[in-house]
Amino acid sequence: MILLYLTATPHCRPHSSSISSSQARDDHTCVTIMATKRSAALLSSNFVLRPHGIITSRPRLCLRASGGQGRRSFSCTRRQQIMEMSGFTEEQLTVREAIQKICAQFPNEYWQQHDQSETDPKELHAALAADGWLGIALPEEFGGAGLGISEATMMLQTISQSGAGMAGAQSIHANVYATQPLARFGNQDQLESTIPNIISGKWRVCFGVTEPNTGLDTLKLTTTATRKGDKYIITGQKIWITCAQVASKMILLARTTPLEEVKKPSEGLSMFCIDIDRSTPALELKKIKKMGGRAVDANEVFFDHYEVPENSLIGEEGQGFKIILHGMNAERCLLAGEALGLGYAAVEKAAKYARERVVFGRPIGKNQAIAHPLADAYMNLESAKLATYHAARLYDRSKTDKSITPYAVGVACNSAKYLAAEAAFKACERAVMTHGGMGYAMEYDVERYLRECFVPRIAPVSREMILNFVSEKVLELPRSY
Repeated sequence: MILLYLTATPHCRPHSSSISSSQARDDHTCVTIMATKRSAALLSSNFVLRPHGIITSRPRLCLRASGGQGRRSFSCTRRQQIMEMSGFTEEQLTVREAIQKICAQFPNEYWQQHDQSETDPKELHAALAADGWLGIALPEEFGGAGLGISEATMMLQTISQSGAGMAGAQSIHANVYATQPLARFGNQDQLESTIPNIISGKWRVCFGVTEPNTGLDTLKLTTTATRKGDKYIITGQKIWITCAQVASKMILLARTTPLEEVKKPSEGLSMFCIDIDRSTPALELKKIKKMGGRAVDANEVFFDHYEVPENSLIGEEGQGFKIILHGMNAERCLLAGEALGLGYAAVEKAAKYARERVVFGRPIGKNQAIAHPLADAYMNLESAKLATYHAARLYDRSKTDKSITPYAVGVACNSAKYLAAEAAFKACERAVMTHGGMGYAMEYDVERYLRECFVPRIAPVSREMILNFVSEKVLELPRSY
């Protein structure tokens, strides 16, 4: 383990155990941020990782809180962060502040350019890797931070909210989500070699599950991995594989036993961590032209007797579906965070424009027809945010608190993803309309946000399937499909 602490900054006073929690959030007091990590990577100019540290209640160094100066987060009140009032620890709030500092290096113009040129935001990936953030939710013993999905969700929300949008968040999404089954079920070589290289940024990873003819009916996927000696031969097709053009590794789900030979459809699927060898004709990548998130590639992937070594297998053969289930709820939380960030960025842009745009001698924001829809969008985002971080905390606590059932976690995470996606869509649509004709112009960014906000409504599970899930599992209504 290592200790994450903050360097001293001007205007700090020594932290005292007598300072109340409310005082500790005041912009005149100092906060102590500690987290466990093994890596000795530099997090940022203010965050340093030290080996063999331990979390204690005793403060080390302090940082002036940012609430009283500079640009405040739009997902807060003027006086106090909503997230602080909803039970977040100070180290979790520090994650947000550290990521904000990194993202400040990448202004809106950077994302406009990468969206229009459809070029990968490799500089953001490198900056996050250099500061150790790609392993935020991976175990300490493998070089990760050992933090939870709550912190990872906050990181992705902050990236999205910075102006990077879904594209920025999706460029590292698989590093957080797809590596979870690898860390839990991977073999020794995968744990000692693959994970550290992913955390360091040397290797990027993509996630290969979705197929063109199965969609959400994962148990019917047709990509096969056939055992032949000390190898597996992979044949089939995947679709909507993000970052496959730049990834070195793919976490792949394939069928190792034919569907007709298993007792249950959930059996016979296996998970692999495979190399992406673009030099062989047995593997073909086709980039998909898409509406939004153009800075990150999405692909069709074709396997034609593609050979991988037997040690590419994650966990036991035939148990891939059980393995993948461990990460599904986590991904819902992460995507909800990304949607929230996009929505808050859109509302902030719209509110700024409404304050500054003068028509008929007064700001358009004085008109309730402009102000009220934005206020409504903001309140929807706040509600969705509380649902999202409740779900993330529930997911994290369920690892040690066995009274929290997978059912409860599933309901919370699916609900959060639905609410955040809908709130983000409303915010982005209203931001464009607030801008009027300029909402259609690329330089104002809100059109980019609107194009991207469809992603969390569709992926990784549609709105309709979440409604089906809640109808059936919570309300105990008959299954409709």
